[in-house]
Amino acid sequence: MEQLQIERMLEEKGFIEEQIDRDIKLVEEINRLRKEKNAVILSHFYVESELQDIADYVGDSLGLAQAAAQTKADMIVFVGVHFMAETAKIINPEKKVILPDLKAGCSLAESAPADDFAAFKAKYPEHKVITYVNATAALKTMSDIVCTSANAKKIIDSFPEDEKLIFGPDKNLGNYLNSVTGRNMVLWDGACMVHEKYSVEKIIDLMDQYPEAEFIAHPECEQPVLLLARHIGSTTSLLNYTKSSPARKFIVATESGILHQMKKACPDKLFIPAPSVDSTCGCNDCTYMKLNSMQKLYTCMKHEQPEVTLPRDVIEKARIPIERMLEISK
Repeated sequence: MEQLQIERMLEEKGFIEEQIDRDIKLVEEINRLRKEKNAVILSHFYVESELQDIADYVGDSLGLAQAAAQTKADMIVFVGVHFMAETAKIINPEKKVILPDLKAGCSLAESAPADDFAAFKAKYPEHKVITYVNATAALKTMSDIVCTSANAKKIIDSFPEDEKLIFGPDKNLGNYLNSVTGRNMVLWDGACMVHEKYSVEKIIDLMDQYPEAEFIAHPECEQPVLLLARHIGSTTSLLNYTKSSPARKFIVATESGILHQMKKACPDKLFIPAPSVDSTCGCNDCTYMKLNSMQKLYTCMKHEQPEVTLPRDVIEKARIPIERMLEISK
């Protein structure tokens, strides 16, 4: 297929839809392409389990950013969502970064359009801006520093106590951080569609059903949910907590993809996904993360498309706050 045809197809559909021979062994072919193209596969905890298992590195946003910064590969294959691939490109401007599906966006990142955020920032000219990594590259260019849920408190504590701060785009994470740091950061009104949908009533019912289970939650959840939690933390923090806790059962309020790693680490423990308000399956999935598949991973590596690109000036401006975060997080 000619390159021009591929690019047109990508424009129309966001990813390559290609008829794959049913007899093709996807794992073998992906491994062959990885070696042939000197590629590294980075995967977030929230994608399907088979994608996590084939990745060179699986982690949360901080770990993925650190892995992207350290890789010696020529091509980075990001099995996650668009802002994560953008971050990898900002850190590695000379490397090719590809994403299995360009439509894999992020509701939280989309909740903060760059122009609107710029107008919001202009109202607080004396404030420094801390931007959660779940944001577009454009938002990162307006930031003094970037953070993830894993290092957010450390990042905030790096500023003087009397420093005026803006935090965006996640208001729930911002509210939680204000409560644990004693700050009064100005918050952008954004949220993650997955973490805002948890049902307090259904979670309480589950806790009654499993009284010996510990309820753990991601800080992107709303405050009423967090008030119920025994432990609050990033996906890596939640995973590590389930390994170290003597409890044998856990109710987990974050995207259900993390349960795969929890089960692998502790096969003798029970992990129950916290239900959302409109859930009938008892789980809460990110539809964007679930756009990734083994078939799309294979075709994107085969054609080296869709490629994530950014203007040079955006890369240069956004790289500064990301590198500040990585330096503090060492």
